[in-house]
Amino acid sequence: MTTPDLGRLATLVQKRRTELRLGIEPAAKLGGISKDTWKRVEAGQKVWDRSYAGIDTALQWAAGSCLGVLAGVEPLTSEPIDDDVKITEVPKAELERLVGDAVQHAAIATKGSMTGEEILELNRRVLEELRERGVI
Repeated sequence: MTTPDLGRLATLVQKRRTELRLGIEPAAKLGGISKDTWKRVEAGQKVWDRSYAGIDTALQWAAGSCLGVLAGVEPLTSEPIDDDVKITEVPKAELERLVGDAVQHAAIATKGSMTGEEILELNRRVLEELRERGVI
């Protein structure tokens, strides 16, 4: 297992933030994370994986880019096609996580009578269906 390159991520995050002419606090707000968390990333310190998703959003990087940088790949920018459509490359593992989170949040939001086990089973079936269709 490789060691995450926190220093490289710190450098790329700071560089991209300044390219976008964002201060730390506005960038953190855009990403839905605290300014202290953002500062930790720019200081080369570890944060929760879910915080990296907010940084991806604020920096207009494709989902999973921060985690990709930690693994040694370059971040991908999300290039808008028009005002309503954005195409991004999403790593398979990140897509599975995003879909799983969406299914879980949707099931919880319906305020139905689903148990935790039923929500997990629904999540499993959705992911299985998407795999069979070749989406993930």
